[in-house]
Amino acid sequence: EGQRKWSAWKQLGDMSAEQAMQEYVSCVCALDPEGSQKLSERRGGEKQTGFGGPAVSSLYQEEKIREEDKNIFDYCRENNIEHVSKAIHSKKVDVNTRDEEGRALLHWACDRGHKDLVSLLLQNNADINSQDDEGQTALVLSLSLASACEFAEIVELLLKAGADPSIKDQEGSLPEEVTESSAISSLLRQYTAPKG
Repeated sequence: EGQRKWSAWKQLGDMSAEQAMQEYVSCVCALDPEGSQKLSERRGGEKQTGFGGPAVSSLYQEEKIREEDKNIFDYCRENNIEHVSKAIHSKKVDVNTRDEEGRALLHWACDRGHKDLVSLLLQNNADINSQDDEGQTALVLSLSLASACEFAEIVELLLKAGADPSIKDQEGSLPEEVTESSAISSLLRQYTAPKG
């Protein structure tokens, strides 16, 4: 358990505890977008402290960006398929454009568990094996969250589309080393095994 905690924090690099908490909250909200809203309504909008509740909803609200300030990555993170699709089809945005951390739209769609958006990006020739500044592919991001059902489905979608499970990150880690799921490890080995 101690080693897993250390490995998890090591993967965050120089990320602050506050940023890690905000990303965790975003992930929880992505998995249950109505949960934080229901909790807030149930408490009558009172400012409360402690684990859960307002800590989740207030952090989630902090991430809200005014419509005029949004970029393509914001639309991708919020799963706005219509906007992303229009931007790609009108050639206003390259499907493989990267943010300041080297993450492409496919990285963000996988990170947030947006399976339909992942499919759209793959259909529009997103570079499935593109690596961010830390050497992580979209497959690695999906694997790190694959305990949730929709993330496991994305892992399989990426593998079927040609994601290479033998690409190592900057620390020399293989995608299989990210997951603790024996089913997903088996799936990765199936796609790593020589064809023939």
